[in-house]
Amino acid sequence: MKFVSPWGLALGNFSPQALPVRIANLRLRTKLLLSFVLLSAGLTCATLVVVRQSAQAQVQHQIEQDARNAILMFQVMEHEQQMALSHKADLLASLAYMRNGDPTAIEDASEDPWRSDDCNIFALADKKGKIVSLHSTNPVFPIPVAEEMLHRSLSSGNMSGWWINDKNVYQVVLQRFYDGPPAKGNLLGTVVVGRSMDARGASGFARISSSQILLRYGNNVVISTLSPIQEQESLRQLQEEPARQQVYLENERFYASSVDLTAGAHPTANLVILKSYKDAAAYLVRLNHLLLGLGLLAVLAGGTLVYLISHTFTRPLAALLEGVHALKEGDFTYPVEARGGDELAEVTRAFDGMRDTLQRNEVQREQLEEQLRQAQKMEALGRLAGGVAHDFNNLLTVIKGHSELLIDRMKPADSFYGSTQQIVKTADRAASLTRQLLAFSRMQVLEPKVLDLNALVADMSKLLRRLVREDIEFGFRLGDSLGRVKADPGQLEQVLLNLTVNASDAMPQGGKLTIETQKLKVNAAYAHERPPLKPGQYVQLVVTDTGHGMDAATKSRIFEPFFTTKESGKGTGLGLATVYGVVRQSGGFIWVESSPGNGARFEIYLPRAVEKEESDSYERTPGRTRRGSETILVVEDEDEVRSLASEFLGSAGYNVLTAKDGVEALEVSERLGSSIQLLLTDIVMPKMRGTELAQRLKVAFPRLRVVYMSGYLDQETCSGGMIEKAIFLQKPFSRDSLVRRIGEAFEAKTCAQPMPEKTLR
Repeated sequence: MKFVSPWGLALGNFSPQALPVRIANLRLRTKLLLSFVLLSAGLTCATLVVVRQSAQAQVQHQIEQDARNAILMFQVMEHEQQMALSHKADLLASLAYMRNGDPTAIEDASEDPWRSDDCNIFALADKKGKIVSLHSTNPVFPIPVAEEMLHRSLSSGNMSGWWINDKNVYQVVLQRFYDGPPAKGNLLGTVVVGRSMDARGASGFARISSSQILLRYGNNVVISTLSPIQEQESLRQLQEEPARQQVYLENERFYASSVDLTAGAHPTANLVILKSYKDAAAYLVRLNHLLLGLGLLAVLAGGTLVYLISHTFTRPLAALLEGVHALKEGDFTYPVEARGGDELAEVTRAFDGMRDTLQRNEVQREQLEEQLRQAQKMEALGRLAGGVAHDFNNLLTVIKGHSELLIDRMKPADSFYGSTQQIVKTADRAASLTRQLLAFSRMQVLEPKVLDLNALVADMSKLLRRLVREDIEFGFRLGDSLGRVKADPGQLEQVLLNLTVNASDAMPQGGKLTIETQKLKVNAAYAHERPPLKPGQYVQLVVTDTGHGMDAATKSRIFEPFFTTKESGKGTGLGLATVYGVVRQSGGFIWVESSPGNGARFEIYLPRAVEKEESDSYERTPGRTRRGSETILVVEDEDEVRSLASEFLGSAGYNVLTAKDGVEALEVSERLGSSIQLLLTDIVMPKMRGTELAQRLKVAFPRLRVVYMSGYLDQETCSGGMIEKAIFLQKPFSRDSLVRRIGEAFEAKTCAQPMPEKTLR
């Protein structure tokens, strides 16, 4: 059977190991109540202990003070009695002097009620100290004992003291009388006057001093207010420890304080005053009961108060907890109220703000995940487009090259001359499509220059105006002091051309098209709104139209190759894909803002360049076609392309050596390396890349010239910066373009630096 306490603890089947777990599972209100009860109980106990100790110390001090006051009272009474006895002794000494020491003086004095009412003993001694007359109210006080007491007092010079015999106790005063002036030779005798102290007098003094009296003489009790058993017990304890202050009699504790009545005499007489602790103990018990009651009352009142307070403050805390549980389940709208300005209200407001932040972060996370999926999709499409362009360029190289060879061997009047020219034109159109694919996948060959974007836009303005219909308002807003950018001017022209055509197509009923440039410093907040833009210094190119705009689904796919919203047969879907690839390959970023019916805004961010502008003209000057007799090593893994390049170079007068990969090229160079003057190599090949082959051959032959050819550049080649410093031949190539690149390589000045010799492998 289990008993459940009001705080939810099952007391039956109690397990000490389970106690921490059960306590941890308690509600906050219950924990507060338990904590306060334990704290109150602890403070109450501590207060009781402190107060009890203080009360005990105060009681002890009071008892000691009362004992000292009783001793002082006894000493005052002793002194007053001594003064009265001294006056009596003077009178008796005068009477004895007048009667010349006659013993009848004692008898007359003892019978006179005016002189003997406060006196219990009269004695007359001669000049030798022999008592000649003694009168006492107690007939058992012998003269020899009195003479002994007298001699003891006279020898010690004490004229007052205490005479004790058996149960008889007297306070006495001695007075000498002389025959003439006081001198030893004139001494006539000594008179003694005393007053007895009996049990009745001791009881009166004990009642006045609220104590018990014990007068002991030597090892015997003479007078006492105690019972016989208590007398013996107290005497035993005092004999065992003379300086003892605590005496225990029949389960009652006393404080012992004493005064010596016969100082220097033996045996000694002591008056012991015993102050009882009984009243003090009863007072402490009452005080303990009072404090315990007050403590219980304080605990109950405090518990009730804490319950009310905890109920008031934990109710909003419970609501906050419900909000936390709702947030855990994904509910961001659970109502949570924050009232007042206390800590709980601040926590509630902080939770509400945190919940809003989490909701925004959740939305941003979904957006970032969508952007990541989009980026991954674009990356996958780029790799696919690059791979397709690479293989397609090799095919187009063979088609276009052999078509040119056929044209060279045919006459214009031949029946197939026109068909062959059509093949060449179609191959050129196909090559244009592959270049756009390479631009999207960022694998095309760029010839970057440091240029002024305003100058380039101004040069393109006439061409762009001719492309825009008359029902479209076309305007330019060029910023001042843009700075320079480093990019391929031809590719930037293609970007402007594609964006202009795209904007015109988006405004079939006319509208407004604006091209803007400005310099811009992008901070972290601005970049966060336009991912994946990064903070930095940029030159911004903006193309804005007032066309029909795009929805979110269309905007997420506009940079995909072959995606278009135009009718079938209109457009290839590579215009914006080309823009995206050129901007990203140039190290820039592109951002699009658009919504249905509100037009579109394309923002292009190009990093500002720190180099100086290289040239004011962006037109390319074709190199001269030359013939030669040098030896050229052609390395290409595609047999048809390698054979075609060899035929083109051979027709131009060059000596040609061939290899299908880098390993075979190294073997050829080991046999005929000294005669090889130029290396024409594909970049992406099995077994060994063209760039690695060129580096190894340059180590062995520092004056060797190199021309690279490829259908595309992979990410490793583009990121290395190698193409910017080398002569590159883009596939598909014609005979003239191949021979022209070879001629440029031979005419270029050799800037090779000395390199350490290495063994060619």
